[in-house]
Amino acid sequence: MPNYRTMTSWLDNVATRGLLGVANSLSYRITEIERHFHHWERWFGLATAPDAEVHRGDRLGASVAPFRIDAGNNTWGAWVQILGSSDTPAIVGSVKFDPHRIEVVEAERAKPYFIQIAAGASGADALTAGTYTEYVYSPLSGVNDSGPVDFGFRRQPVGTKVWARCLSPLNDTAWIDFSFGLHEYEG
Repeated sequence: MPNYRTMTSWLDNVATRGLLGVANSLSYRITEIERHFHHWERWFGLATAPDAEVHRGDRLGASVAPFRIDAGNNTWGAWVQILGSSDTPAIVGSVKFDPHRIEVVEAERAKPYFIQIAAGASGADALTAGTYTEYVYSPLSGVNDSGPVDFGFRRQPVGTKVWARCLSPLNDTAWIDFSFGLHEYEG
């Protein structure tokens, strides 16, 4: 029978490499969770000088406009790229990131919006691959009246492109302006 006191003492005193250690080890997973809840957060708005699919988002500052996505006629609107291949890492040395929070600046309608955020070469590719998350946002008015909205997203390698689109049921056009925040990870 193993000596649990010795094992517990060993676990209490051993140093680990966290996200720089063995991927998916206990230490790695605990550090990933720790970094997700206790992290440095970076926020993005529409790039002042976008460069095709390479540069789409600038870090927030006084001159950065929000992104805008617009629903179709009772259908999904076009995919809008919100993060380019050179926009991450925002923190030097990071190798992965996950978008996780959106702040709505303004909404055209006080109606529910279905929002999809996707990671991949294009929004359509991400939809096919299933590398997207979706949630419902319901503003009470046309301005931000709810504060930031958190959503789930899997970690992605830096350089991954991110896309967004929306649908507003029974509406023909329904735009929404927003900025978003992300976490970055060293491993």
